[in-house]
Amino acid sequence: MALLVVGTYVAASRLGGAGVGPAVALAPGAVPAQYEKLVRQWGRLCPELNPALLAAQLYQESGWNPDARSPADARGIGQFIPGTWATHGLDANGDGRANVWDPEDAIPSAASYDCALAGYVEDVPGDPTANMLAAYNAGPYAVIKYAGVPPYAETRNYVQRIQSLEDSFAQPLERLSPSKQAAGAINFAQEKLGTPYLWGGDGTPEDGGRFDCSGLTKAAYASVGVELPRVANDQWNTGPHPARDELLPGDLVFFAHDLGDPRSIHHVGIYVGGGYMIDAPYTGAVIRFSPIDSLPDYFGATRPTA
Repeated sequence: MALLVVGTYVAASRLGGAGVGPAVALAPGAVPAQYEKLVRQWGRLCPELNPALLAAQLYQESGWNPDARSPADARGIGQFIPGTWATHGLDANGDGRANVWDPEDAIPSAASYDCALAGYVEDVPGDPTANMLAAYNAGPYAVIKYAGVPPYAETRNYVQRIQSLEDSFAQPLERLSPSKQAAGAINFAQEKLGTPYLWGGDGTPEDGGRFDCSGLTKAAYASVGVELPRVANDQWNTGPHPARDELLPGDLVFFAHDLGDPRSIHHVGIYVGGGYMIDAPYTGAVIRFSPIDSLPDYFGATRPTA
């Protein structure tokens, strides 16, 4: 018996509606508040998917931007090209129109499309989730042809990136182990104490060795072999999120204009213990020690991973 999901047949036993897949709790604040319910619900559509994985995929595809449009004409928060949307787009909110620009349609459609692809490659050996993600990137026939993730650098990088990002969106199930690189990152930042702030500064000779907040954290972790993205709201997604009472030296601490939306993160520092961080605060100031409670909009923390 098969189930038709917007033009694609998948085994009915695999899809029984939202709420079927494994229960993986989202970390607090990991997903913009307006999308959290959709991600929690539709991220459990089939066994190969979970909410944290779906969140990682949407973040990778569009950075949570419902108006995103790529040079290849991939559209919306789920980055569907028109041909794929025509086949797989759902009118999930029941307003009579399957709208690629509407996250209430696009997020369910992304989950449905993932699960449809998982159905295509369910007999392929190996990790079913990795095969599903590879099918999303390279097409199911490539996964079938190579009996697993195909040997394409782009596809292998895509699968690795999504599965690594998954940890950043998942609620940790146990106490997080400290970063081995944390001490070195803190030492780098301490050596920069007193350095004047420069907006956009990366610490290069051209910048006079000056930094802004995320330039400092990026350089501190680069000094110990951990590459972080350049801007603070992307650095949020570079590892799991310890609770406030679990902070350890080396954790990145973040501050946001909207405590329900990680895209509104505007500042980051390196936690050093005792309620203090090292940060590059603003134009006219210098890199300093400051209490994390000196700012009123603490958002959360990330423990960076290599």
